[in-house]
Amino acid sequence: MQEPVERTSAACPALFIAAPASGQGKTTLTAALARLLRNRGKVVRVFKTGPDYLDPQILAQASGRPVDQLDLWMAGETYCRQRFFEAACEADLILVEGAMGLFDGEPSSADLAALFGLPLVIVMDVKGMAQTAAALVAGLAGFRDDILIAGLIANACASQRHRELIESALPAEIPLLAAVARDGALTLPERHLGLVQADEIRAELELRFEAGARALDAEGLAEALLQLPPVTFEAPRQAAEPPMPSLQGRVIGVARDAAFSFIYQANLDLLERMGATLRFFSPLADRHLPPCDALWLPGGYPELHAAQLAANASMRDELRRFFAADKPILAECGGLLYCLESLTDIDGETHTLLGLLPGHGAMRGRRGCQGMQTAELPEGPVRGHAHHRSVAEGTPAPIAFCRRQRHPAPGEAIYRQRGLTASYLHLFFPDNPDALARLLMASGQPASALETHSLTPEESQG
Repeated sequence: MQEPVERTSAACPALFIAAPASGQGKTTLTAALARLLRNRGKVVRVFKTGPDYLDPQILAQASGRPVDQLDLWMAGETYCRQRFFEAACEADLILVEGAMGLFDGEPSSADLAALFGLPLVIVMDVKGMAQTAAALVAGLAGFRDDILIAGLIANACASQRHRELIESALPAEIPLLAAVARDGALTLPERHLGLVQADEIRAELELRFEAGARALDAEGLAEALLQLPPVTFEAPRQAAEPPMPSLQGRVIGVARDAAFSFIYQANLDLLERMGATLRFFSPLADRHLPPCDALWLPGGYPELHAAQLAANASMRDELRRFFAADKPILAECGGLLYCLESLTDIDGETHTLLGLLPGHGAMRGRRGCQGMQTAELPEGPVRGHAHHRSVAEGTPAPIAFCRRQRHPAPGEAIYRQRGLTASYLHLFFPDNPDALARLLMASGQPASALETHSLTPEESQG
């Protein structure tokens, strides 16, 4: 019997949906397009550029498929190449939603599109402009010679005449693929850190997806995209890799509900590949922790649910006992806030929380902190992303500071109390599986037994 030949490449039509800036309607139109093609029985795999948590939730519901985050700095080229290859093996079309403006960030959306040869469609809110929209698209197309802009989607177009003015001014090689009218029924709801979580408004989202799909269907966009020439995605070259660290037999409790939902699917997949059993629980609704060896308290919106978290005395008591037993706990951003003594929510009300870590959390309006950073953990460096509009005050001296991607100033503080490791940084586990295995007690050694010392900001920058 002949051995099956392992595939080394796969081809599939693909499109990168970008914009000149944030707030142009990329997610709304990417979701609408995914739903339109799904309604036609097509398999659509959608990816989101950057470390975003909320857009992938929306896009996963629209497409009916998991949505991975792709970032060349945080996840690396090999990881991105593997995700694209796997998607191309099953999809009729691949969509990638960009982040911010096309050339913003290092690496940018343009960098990702250029590396994998993905044609770009520009989504632009054309309110208040006509021919100028064409000039902006032409400028984007000419800014770099390693990208291909395949067309424009004019969002918030006022009329047929508005459409004609834009279309007539576009360069011949950049067609107007669609003009979408201003329609509040299509717009996705937002709050202080971005879009509202999909699980909170699933029924409302369905209405918006279908309305968007109808609008794009009327423009004939599905037919145009399915006729795109395929992009060939190569499988990553298999290099000799160290053996995957083991979490075999370890049970990891993962907080997951409306207050704690900023979870990379890639993190869950990695823990399971290392042999861990995942047990999900809700600090909002459950009275008891599941039996587990370690806990992960991810980020989310504890500030919106602080009263309910404070009222769940049974869960708070069990988490305190878990902490007192020196078992490992990883707390990220919202999880960090939950571990503090108290949290002042967005309405100015203060609520008593776990008290595993001295200090008090409070929201601080529209000002926030964000950016790519590396957590300099005793177990090893792990890349990740910070994005928050709260502050933690009265905390103990950190054991280290995160290292910013491109700035010399110290990043987020990293705290350790007994088995608790807490920081504002959201970690991308696949960046350093060995460090995560050590952190979650793969060897059975308590995290508190690891040799650590408090680092100054200067030491942490190394």
